[in-house]
Amino acid sequence: MEIVNTTALIAGSIYGALAIILGAFGAHALKKHMTTERLESFEVGVKYQMYHAIFLVVLGLMPAQLDIRGAINIIIIGVFLFSFSIYGLTLSATFKKKIKVLGPITPIGGLCMVIGWVMLLIQFIKLL
Repeated sequence: MEIVNTTALIAGSIYGALAIILGAFGAHALKKHMTTERLESFEVGVKYQMYHAIFLVVLGLMPAQLDIRGAINIIIIGVFLFSFSIYGLTLSATFKKKIKVLGPITPIGGLCMVIGWVMLLIQFIKLL
């Protein structure tokens, strides 16, 4: 079986490792400094990052005849925009230096992830 995308495997592995690191950081180091609401937001970023890390590894192992490179790339971008903007927003607000420009980036990242999933759906429908 030829692997369709090593980029997905690498990105999924990096995102997975970072999700564990950031999850532990949030649970231990940030718990003392963040409000419950901010900590929950931070955890949403970690969860979505981990879900998509696993998903990217699975996509990277899919057969090469599926043309899913575009979907993989948009999901990688979406995870970065979504999760890392949440980290930036919650951390900057916690330490009284809120970076407001990150606010609109979060939904753009979420939209990118949705678009990636829809692109996959289209490729899977073509298999029928």
